[in-house]
Amino acid sequence: MEQPWETVTGPGTLEDMVEDARAAGFDIQKRTVTDWIARGLLDRPCRRGAGRGSRPGRHSKNQRKLFLLLLTKREETPKLPALALIPLTIWLWWGDDWVPRRQALKALMTWFGDGARSKEVCHEAARGLLQQLDHPMASGTARSRLLRTFADISYRGGMNDTVRTELETAVRAVFEPPSVFRITGMARAVGPHTLPLTIEAVLGRASALASAVQALRGNHVTEELLGRAKALYQQSKREYAELRPVLAAHTDGPLSGLFSERTVEEEVNSVGNDLVLSIGLLLTSPRAQAEFASAL
Repeated sequence: MEQPWETVTGPGTLEDMVEDARAAGFDIQKRTVTDWIARGLLDRPCRRGAGRGSRPGRHSKNQRKLFLLLLTKREETPKLPALALIPLTIWLWWGDDWVPRRQALKALMTWFGDGARSKEVCHEAARGLLQQLDHPMASGTARSRLLRTFADISYRGGMNDTVRTELETAVRAVFEPPSVFRITGMARAVGPHTLPLTIEAVLGRASALASAVQALRGNHVTEELLGRAKALYQQSKREYAELRPVLAAHTDGPLSGLFSERTVEEEVNSVGNDLVLSIGLLLTSPRAQAEFASAL
């Protein structure tokens, strides 16, 4: 069965896009297109001519296709923050010919959204962290404290010595429960030896996330920073794809599911969080800053 976007053959005006939508069975008004441009779901049209009587701007063929894809996906995902992951993913995977960086930045901010959404981003990161850290002897109270502490610190932004100590205490209670590790005096590292997860690694990730959240909430993420974050995201994905089969084969127990292969839907749903972490690493990691300083 032919998809609506497969009928698009070239650039088109706003009126053309509305007609595209109606031909595909969607009752759309012009204001929907202009609102989606403002939110980064679509890019602005290219102007043709200048001054009085200039011709209407035109959207690229790829943007017309994206519009129809978004309309199709809106049937199952009506909220704009979730829809914003589609152009963001296309930019990360297929590049500026489909979605320019200026649009990707708007899409990221739409996904990140208001205070409620940014809190949810932090809670999602906290839940993922707990899945990796959890020790069977950790108490339910310690787990709840870690979720709350990590999410709150990430949302507030910043990581001074007092905050770092607070988080380290919460992490250690779950990662190295006193009932087990106080007696032995040993330190714990989980996962394969090639990619061990330690308390220091967790604190570094928390610092990165907190810095990224602070930058996003303050509208301090620039197109240049986003471009470098994309380069870091893509390199990390390439490296992980090479390592994943080995990591999965040598990891058992509660962590074995961490290295299972993601579906396309899972990859799309994760790009926002993955990109936020990449931004945070560029803001906090000297190694990442040096390696991706010139990435565009």
